[in-house]
Amino acid sequence: MKVILITGCSSGIGFDAAFALKARGHRVIASCRKESDVQKLAAMGMEVLSLDVSDSTSIQTAFAQLMTMTGGKLDVLINNAGYGQAGALEDISRDSMRKQFETNVFGLLELSNLAIPVMRKQGEGRIINFSSILGLISMPMRGAYNSSKYAVEGISDTLRLELQPSNIKVITIEPGPIESRFRDNCVDESLKNVAMGSSHFSKQYETMTTAYKQAKTDSMFTLGTSAVIKKLVHAIEAKNPKLKYPVTVPAYLLIFLKKVLPTRLMDAFLRSVSRKEMSAS
Repeated sequence: MKVILITGCSSGIGFDAAFALKARGHRVIASCRKESDVQKLAAMGMEVLSLDVSDSTSIQTAFAQLMTMTGGKLDVLINNAGYGQAGALEDISRDSMRKQFETNVFGLLELSNLAIPVMRKQGEGRIINFSSILGLISMPMRGAYNSSKYAVEGISDTLRLELQPSNIKVITIEPGPIESRFRDNCVDESLKNVAMGSSHFSKQYETMTTAYKQAKTDSMFTLGTSAVIKKLVHAIEAKNPKLKYPVTVPAYLLIFLKKVLPTRLMDAFLRSVSRKEMSAS
């Protein structure tokens, strides 16, 4: 049995992973930002913490509570919490970009930095960071999210090198399209921060709010959260886990194409696969 902390468990991958790992006999402490979600999980028998990864005070308080709950033990930290700020980069304000990084990057690093001394004292541990295929491949209208996940890749790669002598494994999960509310929330919530009507991309935003959301159910390549959980279980339980775990066929395909195609051809391919949300018709 491992003691596991997972962030971002209100829905989707985090929610399903918390219960799946608990069912495998691990002690799982799930965390959520909203108190209503904390209460919901507690009512379902899950150990829960209130934790907002965009708030340093919340991170420090929650981690102290975690140490009290577990007697100072933490085997696995799963940095899953995150959201996607949609929109053309020229429409993303400095404040919106800062908020994107506070959640997806700065909170992840601060929580990892709290976990590292605990794991080093234990002589081992695993930090599992949720990146995305968009941390390896850039797509239009997702620039803020792309850049935050590129940062997660860089942080993970650096931590892996720095922590190897301490026997702390740093692992990256890189999902492609997964069935969840993430994509709808990306459009419905984050586009509220964009002046869509006055933007050069106003027609594209109109398309995004319809076809973009529907596309997730149109593709046979979109998988359920179980595909991610399968990789997560291996990352936690395998004696020698992989360093990176792409998930879904599109993720593997895009990684391969980036390796073999010249940049101009890769750009042309990415424009082609993004034509629905980039269409102004």
